[in-house]
Amino acid sequence: MSYGGIILKFAVLIILAYLLGAFPSGVIVGQIFFKKDIRQFGSGNIGTTNTFRVLGRTAGIVVLALDILKGTVAASLPVWCQLGLPHYFILVFGLAAILGHSFSIFIKFSGGKAVATSAGVLLAYNPQFFVIAVSTFVLIMLISSMVSMASMLGMILITIFSFYYHDIFLTLTAVLLTIFIFYRHRANIKRIRQGTENLVPFGWYYHQQKKKK
Repeated sequence: MSYGGIILKFAVLIILAYLLGAFPSGVIVGQIFFKKDIRQFGSGNIGTTNTFRVLGRTAGIVVLALDILKGTVAASLPVWCQLGLPHYFILVFGLAAILGHSFSIFIKFSGGKAVATSAGVLLAYNPQFFVIAVSTFVLIMLISSMVSMASMLGMILITIFSFYYHDIFLTLTAVLLTIFIFYRHRANIKRIRQGTENLVPFGWYYHQQKKKK
């Protein structure tokens, strides 16, 4: 393939990665199966947490799976399409999907907070590190009873853990995602400070709050 052909194929696949990420799973599941626009309920977010809260466990699990899957599929495009690019380009395509999820062209460039889609990108890039990241997230959530806290503190720890792999591209991506996820959780940070952040109905902190009441 000519140099120009490779550039064209790369550009098309990057756009496809963005569009895969932009697929608004929570909105589609809510409208088709529940006749609800999830953006009009709860926090108004289209991601997994608000889906669980508004539409229930089954819908939440489906949206979680779809959001992880679209990150993995989008990030895997350069491998599946045999572009012959270095391995770290999986992260480049993954970032395109994350931007698509957060700023979806299908819903007026709004979107979710990209935690599940980011996990899907990690699954494509380094499955072992994906397991570490998910385990860290779950552990923090079981202690704090807050998805937002698990997302933010988890990303800090995941960035630190990434140094173990001596992979500059993985660490740089983790740093960028940490900054981005903190930015997307601005409202959550404010509620945490005020003590009004939504809690999941399990975990150490949730049960401590129930005891106080």
